[in-house]
Amino acid sequence: MKHMSLQEIAAACGGTYYGDAALSSREVSSVVIDSRKAEKDSLFIAIKGARVDGHSFIPQVMEKGALCSVSEQDLGDVPYPYIRVRSCEQALKDIAEHYRRSLDIKVVGISGSVGKTSTKEMIASVLSQRYRVLKTEGNFNNEIGLPLTVFQIREDHEVAVLEMGISHFGEMSRLAKIARPDLCVITNIGVAHLENLGTRDGILKAKTEMFAYMNPAGTIILNGDDDKLRGFVPENGIAPVYFGLDSTCPFHAEQAESRGLKGTDAEFVTPGSRFHAHINIPGAHMVHNALAGAAVGYALGMTDEEIAAGIEANVPIAGRNHLIETGRCTIIDDCYNANPVSMKASLDVLSYADTRTAAVLGDMGELGENSLHMHEEVIRHALDTGIHLVLCIGASMSKAAETIRQSVSAAETEGRLICFDTKEAFFSEAGQLLKKGDTILVKASHAMEFPEIVSRLQDPGLF
Repeated sequence: MKHMSLQEIAAACGGTYYGDAALSSREVSSVVIDSRKAEKDSLFIAIKGARVDGHSFIPQVMEKGALCSVSEQDLGDVPYPYIRVRSCEQALKDIAEHYRRSLDIKVVGISGSVGKTSTKEMIASVLSQRYRVLKTEGNFNNEIGLPLTVFQIREDHEVAVLEMGISHFGEMSRLAKIARPDLCVITNIGVAHLENLGTRDGILKAKTEMFAYMNPAGTIILNGDDDKLRGFVPENGIAPVYFGLDSTCPFHAEQAESRGLKGTDAEFVTPGSRFHAHINIPGAHMVHNALAGAAVGYALGMTDEEIAAGIEANVPIAGRNHLIETGRCTIIDDCYNANPVSMKASLDVLSYADTRTAAVLGDMGELGENSLHMHEEVIRHALDTGIHLVLCIGASMSKAAETIRQSVSAAETEGRLICFDTKEAFFSEAGQLLKKGDTILVKASHAMEFPEIVSRLQDPGLF
């Protein structure tokens, strides 16, 4: 990271510096909240977590060579410098905001109900054909993760692609205040986090808080196929650029042809050109992701050839439509997270397989009062799509499955729709249910911890 002095950091977060005055001009080499990642000259911010209080690790990180700690507590007469603040979590955000303002870099902010991570990966792949790019890693997209991602930006980076995830009103404003995006991308307005945001209109309001802190000369890029985004008028007066399958969108696709689990071929149309590209990741939704990548690349001056190369270079990551060939079966690892829209999209991808298909589906969280109905919709979609075996794990999925069984003929679900209360119960019967040659989708909300299922399915002894 670009270095900041301790006195600069204290001023940025409104803290009080304690320690040797001569050290206040020293610069930190990194900012960490995990004591295990502390290194020489790093700044350690003592965050209070649900289970661990970072303050208890301050002596340890200072012994490891950290230059300074940020603390909410009076540490007394200690032989090392520290900055005292009212809130370490707020200090983390304030310091990140200050650091971002010091950088000469383009920032792409990405949000949406579904597809944030896969769109982020596509955009980063496209931009990497010309620029030195930093992107959000893992799930570092919230009020703790985003600042830590910002601190990873070095002076030689030219573009940062930052994923911004929220579940409450006001969160996006706080994230955008840190990120200060030059380009804002919203993938869609779905039904995730209805428990907190109430309605799709509430979700739209929360997501578009991003625009309040964007570059006033920046670009807004929206999904023109989404009914809530098409025609949206931002308060900042910036006219959105639309992408989608609708031919009226300046960035749209034509002649999209599915290659099953091998991806999709399509002709991409921009305001001034057209080009062909192959998308390696299966699913119709990936065409939208590629269009978003094209729109961002176009806004940053890239050529058609560079954009096409970036689209074709994009490959799946673990937990996101990641195809795993075990020799006995094909696993579609899409278990990082789930909501009704992404569940249905993944089931559509599974239906492309030319083998027997099995969907291992777990509970979806934060859906509010309509949760049962939404779980039912997902199971019905799996049955209607022709998935051969629908294996439901968890209380919500099992309750929804029972409701469906009572409303359809036994022939539609017998031997095809099977429920388990726990993963352990599923493992005990998986050997009898799954067969060699199956293509198996694994998907659930993150809290269900389904990567364990992906791992066990690769065990030759399971079936």
